[in-house]
Amino acid sequence: MILIADSGSTKTDWRLIDSQGAVEQYKSAGINPYQQKEEDIRAEIMESLKPQVNHEVHQVFFYGAGCSSKDNVASLERVFAEAFPNAIVRVHHDLLGAARALCGHEAGVACILGTGTNSCLYDGRNIISNVPSLGYALGDEGSGAWLGINLVSDFLRGDMDSDLADKLVKQYELTKEVVLENVYKGPMPNRYLAKFSRFLFHHVHHPYVYHLVHRGFTIFIEKNVKKYENFEQLPVHFTGSVAFYYNNILRQVAAEQGIILKHVIESPIAGLTLFHKNSIIEKR
Repeated sequence: MILIADSGSTKTDWRLIDSQGAVEQYKSAGINPYQQKEEDIRAEIMESLKPQVNHEVHQVFFYGAGCSSKDNVASLERVFAEAFPNAIVRVHHDLLGAARALCGHEAGVACILGTGTNSCLYDGRNIISNVPSLGYALGDEGSGAWLGINLVSDFLRGDMDSDLADKLVKQYELTKEVVLENVYKGPMPNRYLAKFSRFLFHHVHHPYVYHLVHRGFTIFIEKNVKKYENFEQLPVHFTGSVAFYYNNILRQVAAEQGIILKHVIESPIAGLTLFHKNSIIEKR
């Protein structure tokens, strides 16, 4: 049994593949060792995931946000070793998961555009270049968190059309005190900020919203995709909820920027499942 996970800051998608290629699926909250303590991650695995998995697991492939440092990888390996003591555990950055899901064994530029962002140049086997995303506080342009930051900032400073501001207040009972409390004192401020992406999506035809999303995607491409060698000649792929739901605007921006935009998927998990399924077939 192979257990695969694709985890972001908001949610984790799990797939269990047996030796014949049959698949079971599960969900849990997001797991990010940069933002969560080891004991909190252990609790999530033991209390949320383990009760769903009624099989012995032999291999674990975890692709997650915050899995680029050795300390974070070691922390997750300890948790999974405790949860699945008979399994070989491999912890990878979510960016490799996105590249494998989007590109398979072909070269291309793989991008994540969800609660946060990231991107890489992938040669069909390995990530060979990565422009650092820097997280929601310093970068992540175009992400759900970035959209939320700009939305609430414009709202609080009166830089938003009154009709849209009224709808925002009605839906969220938004005040300066509520925003500051959640951003500066609450847990997972990036998740709090990213939730406003749903509001934006429901008002995507409003000129303010369209221009905000268009600007975010334009900056993302300029600061990330265009820094990769031969980006004009390579297929560029996106995964993540923001890329998926604002697909039309993303494709328009890509065309304006001279980008060959190919796959846009909501989650890498289906592509990762196929990637690892094929490895099972090859070993038969």
